Amino acid sequence: MSNQEITPLVPREGWHVMHLFYHVDHAQWALYSDEEKRQAKTRLTELVQEIRATPDTHLLIFSIATPKADVGFMLLTPDLQVANQYEKQLSLSLGPEILSPAYSYLSQTESSEYTTTREQYAADTLVLEKGLQAGSAEYESGLKEFDERMAHYLKHRLYPVLPDWPVICFYPMSKRRNGGDNWYALDYEARRKLMAGHAKVGRTYSGRILQLITGSTGLDEYEWGVTLLAKDTIDIKSIVYEMRFDEVTARYGEFGDFYIGMQLPLDVLFRRICL
Repeated sequence: MSNQEITPLVPREGWHVMHLFYHVDHAQWALYSDEEKRQAKTRLTELVQEIRATPDTHLLIFSIATPKADVGFMLLTPDLQVANQYEKQLSLSLGPEILSPAYSYLSQTESSEYTTTREQYAADTLVLEKGLQAGSAEYESGLKEFDERMAHYLKHRLYPVLPDWPVICFYPMSKRRNGGDNWYALDYEARRKLMAGHAKVGRTYSGRILQLITGSTGLDEYEWGVTLLAKDTIDIKSIVYEMRFDEVTARYGEFGDFYIGMQLPLDVLFRRICL
């Protein structure tokens, strides 16, 4: 069956996201001749170029800072068929026994159900907080500014273009469902207020942390994947620590393993992971 005959699996909104982490088998790599090593690195380089040339597709490549894994990829693309194809090719790109999966995570970009609506912003911020009269020039200007800001925010959440900041952190998380600390037993308004406080902490890291939260309920073990990009590891450490004191995390947060990597050009990456 050719690719043309396969039905695309593109969500109604957003993209599929795969985080892929691999170990390198250096014993197998040592058996390669110099020419075989050169050909293997050329194959991976050409595949990366092909992936990055695919419309609406992004690929981040990073060296993992600990022995949890050696190399990581973050692949964003609309069609799950395409994502699956590239994932299989990446796994085999250096040869059938060189890269072995250490961890993987599947999610989708999504908008947040707790995003402030136009009506909420008008009533709470423009009228109550700023004391503006509905229909006034200042009120209309405030609404226009809000609309533009939200359009930019939603585009980033659903169709992100991630910068080449050197530090990348990934971890999965879920909301707790234990007895009195059951997130899903709270009504929507209670959850919205809690998330508003959570987001307020995140905004204080603007310019230092770029955060992408992707949804994975029904797709993987946890409910969300969190990707943080930064220029300094201390900002990763600080935002995660500060968030721990927020009630959303303190009462309701459940976390998986954290993976820290450094985005690198491929030639530098090959040297870093000793290939």
